[in-house]
Order: sequence, then structure tokens, then C-alpha cells
Amino acid sequence: MSEYQYYEFTAVDRPLSGRERAELRSLSTRADITATSFVNTYEWGDFKGDPRTLMERYFDAHLYLANWGTRQLMLRLPKHVLDPATVAQYCQGDSASAWTTGTHVIIDLHDEDEDGTDAWDLDGHGLLTSIIPVRARLAAGDLRLLYLAWLRCAQSEEIADDEREPPVPAGMGTLDAPLTAVAEFLRIDPDLIAAAAAGSAPAASGEPTAAQLRKWVVELHARHKDAILTDLITGGDSHLRNRLLRRYRVAHPTDAFTPTAVRTAGQLLAIAADLRAERERRDAEQRESDRVRRERSAVAARQRHLDTLAVDQPAAWQRVDELIATKKPREYDSAVQLLVDLRDLGERDGDSSSFRHRLAELRAVHARKPSLLERLNLAGLDT
Repeated sequence: MSEYQYYEFTAVDRPLSGRERAELRSLSTRADITATSFVNTYEWGDFKGDPRTLMERYFDAHLYLANWGTRQLMLRLPKHVLDPATVAQYCQGDSASAWTTGTHVIIDLHDEDEDGTDAWDLDGHGLLTSIIPVRARLAAGDLRLLYLAWLRCAQSEEIADDEREPPVPAGMGTLDAPLTAVAEFLRIDPDLIAAAAAGSAPAASGEPTAAQLRKWVVELHARHKDAILTDLITGGDSHLRNRLLRRYRVAHPTDAFTPTAVRTAGQLLAIAADLRAERERRDAEQRESDRVRRERSAVAARQRHLDTLAVDQPAAWQRVDELIATKKPREYDSAVQLLVDLRDLGERDGDSSSFRHRLAELRAVHARKPSLLERLNLAGLDT
């Protein structure tokens, strides 16, 4: 089995300069490097760079995938957009950690499959593209990504059973495509997510309307409006829209957290186990129901086929003779199948003795055809 490692880095908030691209090129002569990305795949050897350093200096998102089961996702956001203290509430283990560097906080999400289920048919291309929208939504105050990170730690048993869960964001029961992509990439147990969703308020109905935002803006203090306009004109904050949306949501707490009772990691894992057992029971019942339905359908189809055969049995026996006369293996197989049908018809209609007599005659006539006789014996047509 060959090795597979996939590295992808993306710059979102600003493009890379020519000097920075040259620095990155010194780390790899084979990587695809643009003003916003660095992508490389290894089937032998290792990447010479340090992903943590690259995230600190150049990039806003990173995805790593290896066919021995390792998966990693990193996201970088400015600290004025995402409070490191908020991140610390959720990132509490090896599977989800974070650190600050300069003006940024970097989230590191990790999963290690010791069974190596990623061994075959891996392709990392497109994965980060499907995930990266969660970064902007996190900047706008949607903390569901962070709660998924906490669940990853709980699933990996990096959190004590009696540890209380952090605040549960709204909408855990309706993850959108990017969040679903994160959950699948990190192999977070769907039953654990369902258990968490039971303590989550419904998601807000999309972004606030223009009328809602207009009303909110009118009520802002003049100095806040001045600051917003200044940031907009100077273009100094690429997250201005996200910061304003987050600020709006903070001012409208009905869109924030559910007031349900706080649960522990152990309770959530137990609920997930119960959900899994119930789901597996339903799946087993459905499989059994499907099996019975298929069997009944097959029996009915078989009976219809035998009904058709019963209309003209002499023609069927003549067709058996014609097929055998060709002395071709494939036609032998067709003749044997037709004989099986005639046997089953005789058994169904209480005329097995007549079939056995005709079969004995046929075997006697073709006693010098070992290939045919072997097929008859394998089909249980040995009189």
C-alpha cells in the first residue's frame, strides 16, 4: 500500500506577496502555490515545513489528510473577531486545541483513526473548499464549529465524564453543508451530534433582514456609526461585516443560546449510546422487513414463471433437447435451468414422478456427455 499525504493551506483575509510565495517555494519545489493557496500531495517523503508556523505567518486555513488515519483542520481568525477566551471554553483536549499568536487565534482540530480506515481511495482535493465557509460564520458569531470541536474531544474521551458542556449554540440539529463537512471530516459520531442537538435551540431563520438591520443601525450611538464608516472607507478590517453581524446577534439574544439544563460529557455519551442502539434496532427491523419483502416478491415472481411454463410443458421439454443438441456449454447451462424449472413445476403440481421418469430417460440418452451430466448433478438433477 502506497503512502498518501495531502496538505492544503488557504489565505483568505489577504493575498500572499511575491516574497512570501518565494519563501514557501523554498519549502517545496513540487507544491502548487498561488497568491492564496499552497497545495501539495506526497506519496513518499515528508513536507519540510511546519504547518503551525505556516498558519502563524501566512495562512487562514489548513487541511491535512493521511492514509494512515490522520486528519487535521486549522483555522486562523483575528482576536478582535474571535475571543480566545470563548475558544478556550470549547477546545479542551488533543482533538481540539487553540493558541494565540500576535493578533490572531488559531484553532487546531485533529482526529486520529488507529484502525486506519483511510487506507484506500483518498483524495483531499476540494475538502477544504467545502469546509472553509465555517470560518466566516464563526467570525459572525456562529459558534457551532466550536461546539463540534468540544464533541470531538468528548468522543475521544479527552474530557472527564463529569465535565459540564459549554454553552450550546442554536441550530445544532440543523447543521448546514460546511458544518456537516467538518463533522464528517473529523469523524464526529452522528449520534453524539444528535444527542447534543436535543439541548440546542432551533436555528435562527437566516440572517437578519434589511429592515431589522436598518432599525438596529438607527438606534446605534453616533460614535459607533462613525467607527463603522471609518472602517468601511479605510478597508482596514476584512471582517467588518462579520463583526457587525455578531454584534447584532449579541444585541438580540433570542438568536443565541438555549436555556436548557447543562449536561455533562458522560451524559451526552450515554444519550448517544442509547440513540445508536435505537437506530441500530430500527435499521435491523428495516433490513428484516426488506428481506421478507424481497423474498415474497421473489416467490411471487417464481410462481408466475412456473404458471407460464405450465401452459405448454411439451414445448419446454423440446427446448431442452434443442439446447443440449448444440453441445455448447452455455446452452447446457440454459437447458439445466429449464430442467430445474420443470422439476419445481412438477413438485408444485404433484407430478414429480413424471418429471423423474423424463429426466432418467434424458440422462440415459446423453450418458456420454460428462459435461452435461456434471451440470445436472450440481443442480441436484441426479434422479
